[in-house]
Amino acid sequence: MDRSKYLTVSQLTKYLKLKFDRDPYLQTVYLTGELSNFRLRSGHQYFSLKDDQAVIDAVMFRSQFSKVKFTPEEGMKLCVTGHVGLYERSGRYQIYIDTMEPDGVGSLYLAFEQLKKKLNAEGLFSRPKKAVPLFPRRIAVVTSLNGAVIRDINTTVRRRYPIAQVVLFPTVVQGEKAAADIARQIKRAGERGDFDTLIIGRGGGSIEDLWPFNEEVVARAIADCPLPVISSVGHETDTTIADLVADQRAATPTAAAELATPQRLDNTLMLISDFQQRLYNTMRAQIDFEKKQLAKLTGSYIFQQPTRLYENYAQKVDQLTQQLRQQQERRLTNAANDVAQVYNRLLAYDPQRLVDQERLTVQQLAARLQTAAQAKTQQTAQQLQALTKQLHSLDPLKIMERGYTYVTRNGKVVNQAAKLNTGEPLLLHFADGEVTVTITDIKEKKNGK
Repeated sequence: MDRSKYLTVSQLTKYLKLKFDRDPYLQTVYLTGELSNFRLRSGHQYFSLKDDQAVIDAVMFRSQFSKVKFTPEEGMKLCVTGHVGLYERSGRYQIYIDTMEPDGVGSLYLAFEQLKKKLNAEGLFSRPKKAVPLFPRRIAVVTSLNGAVIRDINTTVRRRYPIAQVVLFPTVVQGEKAAADIARQIKRAGERGDFDTLIIGRGGGSIEDLWPFNEEVVARAIADCPLPVISSVGHETDTTIADLVADQRAATPTAAAELATPQRLDNTLMLISDFQQRLYNTMRAQIDFEKKQLAKLTGSYIFQQPTRLYENYAQKVDQLTQQLRQQQERRLTNAANDVAQVYNRLLAYDPQRLVDQERLTVQQLAARLQTAAQAKTQQTAQQLQALTKQLHSLDPLKIMERGYTYVTRNGKVVNQAAKLNTGEPLLLHFADGEVTVTITDIKEKKNGK
């Protein structure tokens, strides 16, 4: 077998990869399909695109995916561009995506609706709105340094309420870095602590131009700001996420400045004067009313005859005192009765009396024991005497003294003649000694004779 004809798997895969990489039709591919197997990751995104008859693996690297304004969702129809290549490790071809758009709906509009739905669910739109102060001392403005917004705001504030100070926090209002910069300046203004109102805004433009004010970071910065925020972004027909989160929305920068200031200084002074007069009249009427109330009270019979104020209470105190005394006497009587009962019960259980009773019982039992012991001793002595007499009557020595003997052979008692043989030595036992004899003749009794 010629092994030189065979390719390794790696060699074949590299060859096919070169074919994919050099094919001009696969360098830029416009593809539409349904999003499948998608799970949002923190880095690169891996998923599939499919239609009714086929499926293709897809990869979108972090740098490209960070430019996507909306959040892809499982089953969403997409239009993507990229190039097709071969992944050598698995030997599978896949599309490397550069751009992604929703099929049929603009990506910015879709992103706007997704963020709007998310923030609304969190309650950022329905939270209590902060009231804009009527007479601000300092107004913070977050907008472009050179735009018409700051000029319109300054002109309106000088005309309506010139004693208020306008402080600009310049920011980028368009481009990829605008949202982060706007949020940073809103946070700076809120952290200063010496402003009464905050205005954010920019002039009109396309949805792409206004997009920084639709970013989540700006919406959360507005929601977290301790100052009341007035939003003025774009034209009157434009609506941004910032407008929905802000405490008040103005159609134009001029309208925002009008919302942040009183109508005019002279009108304000007249309003203050009117308030002052109304406050004076109200206080005057209140004082007159209180004087009449005081006169009415000082003229009442209570102040004329103050003893009547406590007569009924004094009588009530006497009654309660008598009731208290009676209750104390009853309680003392009941307590004395209880003590007497307890004392009598204690006497019944007097330890000395109990000891005397038990001592008498012991003495009686001791006497009974002594009597019983003497009777038992006498009875035992009589029984012993009777047994001794009976024992003496049965004493073998006494019987032998009357002439009786007994025979032994080799230390054993012989009680039958049939067990003896002639010529055997025997030992006869007498009361006063022993005699050895020899058998010369044996006669046995027959039939008991």
